Formats: sequence, C-alpha cells, structure tokens
Amino acid sequence: MDESTEVRLVPDPNDSSGPPPPLSASNGQQQTPEELVARAIAPVKPGFLRPPPVRPASNDKEDGAVSESKEKKTAQPAVVKEKKSKRQLKRERRQQQKSSSNICPEVAKTGDVNSCPYSDKCRFSHDLEAFKAQKLDNLEGECPFVSAEEPCPYGLACRFSSTHQEGVFGTRSTRRNSSEVNGLSKDVQKLLWKNKMSFPKADAKLKALGLLGHANSKAKILENRKDDQVASDNCHVANGNCSSALASKDTEIENSAIEENAGVDDTTESNKPRPLKKPKCVVEESCSGKVEDGDVSVVEKVVSESSKQPEADTTADIITPEADRSLKVHPREKKIIDFREKLYLAPLTTVGNLPFRRICKVLGADVTCGEMAMCTNLLQGQASEWALLRRHSSEDLFGVQICGAFPDTVARAVELIDRECTLDFIDINMGCPIDIVVNKGAGSALLTKPMRMKGIIEAASGTVEKPLTVKVRTAYFEGKNRIDSLIADIGNWGASAVTIHGRSRQQRYSKLADWEYIYQCARKAPDDLHVMGNGDIFSYLDWNQHKIDCPKLSTCMIARGALVKPWIFTEIKEQRHWDISSEERLNILKNFVKFGLEHWGSDTKGVETTRRFLLEWLSYTCRYIPVGLLDVIPQRLNWRPPSYFGRDDLETLMASDSAADWIRISEMLLGKVPEGFTFAPKHKSNAYDRAENG
Repeated sequence: MDESTEVRLVPDPNDSSGPPPPLSASNGQQQTPEELVARAIAPVKPGFLRPPPVRPASNDKEDGAVSESKEKKTAQPAVVKEKKSKRQLKRERRQQQKSSSNICPEVAKTGDVNSCPYSDKCRFSHDLEAFKAQKLDNLEGECPFVSAEEPCPYGLACRFSSTHQEGVFGTRSTRRNSSEVNGLSKDVQKLLWKNKMSFPKADAKLKALGLLGHANSKAKILENRKDDQVASDNCHVANGNCSSALASKDTEIENSAIEENAGVDDTTESNKPRPLKKPKCVVEESCSGKVEDGDVSVVEKVVSESSKQPEADTTADIITPEADRSLKVHPREKKIIDFREKLYLAPLTTVGNLPFRRICKVLGADVTCGEMAMCTNLLQGQASEWALLRRHSSEDLFGVQICGAFPDTVARAVELIDRECTLDFIDINMGCPIDIVVNKGAGSALLTKPMRMKGIIEAASGTVEKPLTVKVRTAYFEGKNRIDSLIADIGNWGASAVTIHGRSRQQRYSKLADWEYIYQCARKAPDDLHVMGNGDIFSYLDWNQHKIDCPKLSTCMIARGALVKPWIFTEIKEQRHWDISSEERLNILKNFVKFGLEHWGSDTKGVETTRRFLLEWLSYTCRYIPVGLLDVIPQRLNWRPPSYFGRDDLETLMASDSAADWIRISEMLLGKVPEGFTFAPKHKSNAYDRAENG
C-alpha cells in the first residue's frame, strides 16, 4: 500500500459512520455475507472495510492530457540489460570474492589472518581492517549461536557479533547446524562428479525388471575409461594408495565384458571377475553411512564387488542375496508407516524449507517432507539440490520427495539417498504441474504413461527397504480422471501410500479440489495401501468432514493452508478456530527468522537469504483474514479478501498485498534492506488459483 493512501486509524466496527458496506453491482444494495461467499469474496465485517478510492473530478482536457502521458510512458522502449558471457560472469564473481566484503571464513572465525591454510592462494579476502571498515552495522537481537556450547561459527562476519563473548573465537572444528543431518560429503560428491558411484542394488533390480537404462551401456563404460587417468592422479585421496584407482579400472573392464555377454549364462570360475582383497560393504549396510575422509577406496571396492552380480542370468531368482539383499524383501513385507490421523505437512516448493518445517512442527505437524528434488541433479552431486534433503532433529517422522522421468534415474537416486541420508520414507512426485518438470517427462507427465509409472515404482521399491509413497493428481487432462483405475496397481507395484491431489494437471489450482473423486479412489484401494487426500483444507472443520465422509482415508495432506496459516495444525489438534492476534503472528515470524539464521547463517549472506525466504512466505500469509473480522467462519481457501483494516496497525500491515509492506515487516526483524533491494515473489500467484508450486 502507498504511504499516501495508508490510514493508520482503526475503525470501530460498531460505528455507523464508518466506511460504506459493499454494494451489489446490479441494484446498489448492500450484499449479504451469503452473496459474497457465493462470489468467493471474503465476507469481512463492513466496519473494517476500506472505502473505495475516490477519483478526483476532472474535465475532458485533463483526462486527455493524462491519457496522452500514459501513452508516452508505455511508448518508451524497455531497458534491455546487457547479456554477459559466462567468462565475464565468472570473472565478476571472483572479483567479488576477493573484495573486502568477502572475508575468508577461517579468518573471520579465528580473528587471525594467518589461520587460513590456503594463505595467499585463498580466493577470499584476508584484510581484516578493510572488512571491519565496510561491515554493515550489527543487527538488534542476540546471535542465534550464542547459546551453543561452541563459539559462533561466523565470528567477526556475524551480524550479531556485538553479543559474542569478548575474545572468544571459533575453530575449524566448530559445528554448524549440529542439529541437522543429511549433508553430502565431499568424497561422495567427487564420485558423483566423476560418474564413479556404484549402484549395485538399483542396477540389479533394473536388470531383473529388464529396465537397465543407458547408464550402463558400452559407450558409457568407454567414456569412464578415459577418466581413469584422472582417477589415478587423485589416488592420494584414498590414503595415498593407488590400488583403488587400479581396482576401479579393472572393474570397468570386467563390466564391459559382462555387458557383452549379458545374455549368456556363464558361471564358470575362469570367467568370474577377480575379487579384491578384503571387500567391504560398509556403504550398503547403513542407510546413513556417509563416506568418511580417506574412504574413497571403500566405495570403489563396493563398485568392484557389486560388479560380480550382473554376470548371472537376467532372472531375479538366480541373483544371489549377497549381491542384492533388497530382492529378498517383497513389497508387502516392507515396514509400513501408519499415516492414520497424522497431520501431514505437504512438500512445498521454495517455502517448504527447513526453517518453515520447524515452525510447523512447533505448531503441531506430525509428518514433514522435504522440498521436491530432481533425481538427475542429485546424481550429479549438485549441492543446492542435496540441500533440499536436510533434516532437523525435531522432524521425528520425515521423508524426502524426489522427481524423475525414468526408472533407472529414480532407482539409483533412491539407493543413493537411502545410503547417504537418515529418513523414514521416500515420496515420488508424479503430480507436479510445473512446465519445466512436465516437459522433461516427469511429474504430471507420468500420468499419461502408466507403464512408465509401473517401472519407476517397481524399480524404486525393489531397491530400498524403506517405505515408498507416491503423490499424484487426478489426471493430466481435465475430465479424464484415471487414478481410480490405477489405485490397486500402485499398491501392487510396491507403494506403501499414495497421496491424491484432487485436481488435474491442466486444472492447476483453479476451481475447488474434487474430494468425491478422492473418496472414490480410496474405496477402491487395497486395505494395505494408505490413501491420503490433498486440496483446500483450511480449517479443522474441513479436516473433520473429509474423515467423516470417507473413513477409508488414512489422513489428509495440508499444503497451501499451512502456507497461509501454519497454526492450522494447532487448530485441528485443539478443534477450534484460533483468532490469533497480530502479536502472536509476529512471534511466529520471529521464530522463523531465528531458525533461518541458524540454517542459512548469521553473516550478511545468511541474513539476506533468510530475508528472501521470509518475503516468499509473507506473499502467502497476507491472504489470511483474522477470525474476528469475518461475518462467516471459517475462511475458505478460495476466498478473495477485500481491502480491509485490521484491529491494530500491525494487523493492517500484515493484510497488505504490497511487496513494499512485506519488506517493511522484514525490516522489523532483520534490519534495513541493502541499497537497491527489490523483491518479486518466485511464485507469481496473485490469486488462489494461480499458485505455481507442485
């Protein structure tokens, strides 16, 4: 809202001289709450409504001058930004890193310019005095790490350094995010970069299903051979022993021979690959077993040991249990999570980050799931994609959501996640409507290819023993629902649970979710398949009604409702409409900021990252209308709020749909924004039917 039109006086709801109530477009009479609800307009009490803007009277000449000026403005050519080359962008990034504002993290922690092990070769600045001269002022409040047993890991770079203990500095062993798990180790990342990671369980299952993809082709093996010299040059990583690199080369040569004779049942001793000394399966035996420093040789031994498995016949019965223990467990014998009656926070793109999930856990959520991660990016070792799998210790029932288009990429990603991460279940997204995902054949595109769905679910469920869940939409095209015909098969293919979003891909988020169709699918599902519904849950009454209408539903997943009001979990558990005050809402935002600084860091970069995600969240929370302001409760998710006053200044500010006001709220919590700061929501959804997250 503009400062010129902003009114800070809160009207009295009982004052008859307040702003006029909304009028009907047809007869000029006041609209009843029922009429407003029928038009999907929130029935805010008339005393809180803002008066419509009054246009000043003007003559025809003035109108013509205004219209002419508007035409001139629109006729001005748009400013086109100069497109920079990748080399130029890289040069600018390095120059920025060398600037005094980017102090070396090690120097900032210790306060000693000689503490950096890279010395002059470090890509960051070591000029402490220059950094102190240009450092932004400290923020109000306390450092989020001040209560920890160890010093703040950001040292002098922390924006709350004034609250640090005098003369106490951190060390290289300082733990950051000690309550978070599922980080990607450098050794595993290097193996992924070089395409040297082993996937014995996934490849065995894919081979048994006849779905072994292009990743094990002869061309791929020949390409890997070219990288052997690079691997031998880096053999110092494995405790200075070159045997691991040589073993990897032998393994690939043996694999090429196996591929050439894949259809031949030859189990003679002369044709068996030579086993390495002291084979180890440490990585296979632990779902969270990260590769420690110096253990690259262990991973490569797993590669060589598992390479013996594919030489057997292509049938699953001949594959030995030692080579693939996952085949011993039938999908029906897997551990099944009891989702019944649990409050499930849906995986939400961008806003469903770890600090937001912590907020929802505090407010009553039982099950949380990470943001959707693309399988191809995980297999390439992209750190930004692996960050989506991070888990906080407060998330006691946690899953990760992945998305892929082919059985081989999904199965290998599932095995890698199971090996490197600590989690309770894995969810495969087959309902994401975003174009960039669908165009790659993933997400909702799989709804048009049931055999591809079958291959992905069978390969993934046969690779790991953890429960596998699937999230789908009703169909790809509007009016062509098909999940009811696939629901029994999804359970037979190996899924433990399925979540049905009651809209088609073509529908996106327009119109209300089709819960009758969700009930129909739930009634057709096998008894051992958990069915969860998703769509438009915004109060405890919605939750109760769905459970009454269809007792076969295990639970309901809450998505956008949690974005607008995360205290919906408290309302469901306490069975009440919470007329939450603006001060209580501000305290929730303060907790988010605290959790964000712990997660992204308390230095300038961490502060601004926290601010960006806070603003993304505020673009949803502004849609909430306080209970005390409504003529009809509860609020529905598809209602469009009119412009209204709150009961106090803060509530009025929180109701604004202006990005400028969201920035003002962020400045109340994180200080002034940097010069030239601008913000536009990543999900440009100015209405309830245009949300872009899947």
